[in-house]
Amino acid sequence: MRASVSAAQDLGMPAIYLHLLAELLHTIGVDERDLLLRVGLDPARLNATERRVSQTQASEFVTRAIVESGEPALGIMLAGKLKLSLHGALGTAVMSSRTLEEALELIARYLTLRAPHLQVNRQLLGGNAWYTVTCDIDLGPLQSFILDAMLFGCVSMGTQLTGAIIEGSRIMRRGPEPAYFHRFRQRIAVPVEYDATDDALVIPVTELDRPVRFTDDQLAASSRAQCEEALRQLTEDAGFACRVRRVIETSYPFPPKLARVARTLFMSERTLKRRLQEESASFQNLVDQVRLERAGELLSNTGMNLSQIADALGYADAANFTRAFKRWTGINPSHYRTKARQATGPGREPLALTI
Repeated sequence: MRASVSAAQDLGMPAIYLHLLAELLHTIGVDERDLLLRVGLDPARLNATERRVSQTQASEFVTRAIVESGEPALGIMLAGKLKLSLHGALGTAVMSSRTLEEALELIARYLTLRAPHLQVNRQLLGGNAWYTVTCDIDLGPLQSFILDAMLFGCVSMGTQLTGAIIEGSRIMRRGPEPAYFHRFRQRIAVPVEYDATDDALVIPVTELDRPVRFTDDQLAASSRAQCEEALRQLTEDAGFACRVRRVIETSYPFPPKLARVARTLFMSERTLKRRLQEESASFQNLVDQVRLERAGELLSNTGMNLSQIADALGYADAANFTRAFKRWTGINPSHYRTKARQATGPGREPLALTI
């Protein structure tokens, strides 16, 4: 029996996908901001390719989005909005590959970075390469959404990569054809077959050596190295403290109360505290780490005054924020802002800050 989302290891989901889904909801008349806030997510924190959202929150948002929009085909609709550049280092690595086959191999190897719990296995059958997608846990309503977005998105992104539709390719989906699918059949560039034994993308072997339009060997090497490092980091960040931190990072209002985070993670406050203690961590320290990083971003990249930053970080006033910042870093916020802008310039990465 497969584990459920709440019981499985939560590696998070890239926040950018929820940002895109929120934009999509807006176009069909759903108040996406209200929906995000009710799930406890900060809309302003989702437009980032590498930031991750707790999978439990992602699942709740997608489920509510489907119910409240009355649109069960949100995964297919989202697939049309997926661009390679939105997939972080993996998107860059795929775009800089030499051939379609190489690009698909990268997706299979690093898929965990973008869609945790999904795996891609390749099999050669009758002159076709079957890229079969499986899931190691029960994602509930999220599963059909993710598989739709991934498989239909691969068709769209394959066209982006090669500049043309991959002739002879098709999508296989398990289960009966959904009642809504007839509305989208003409929009999808390849045949789709339901009642299949697997969820898969099928491509003729003869098409795999198609060249990628954006080939760049140097960029390919550097982006693959980034993917390896990101995969290593994600594996190391699988602990409970990192799971709590992901909830804190994207929470609204900020900072979140311990009780709210505990409810999000389906546990009591006492259990949350105990599990953090087992990893020599504390809830307040995690909140302070996120506060410090946000402070660095706001001081380096915005013109917000100290009172505005204090309010954004949940402090009563600028004086309380200044005292906390100086306690963490040894310098006051204004001094840090001056140093950061001299060192990196506006719009660049802020100076590293640690507690």
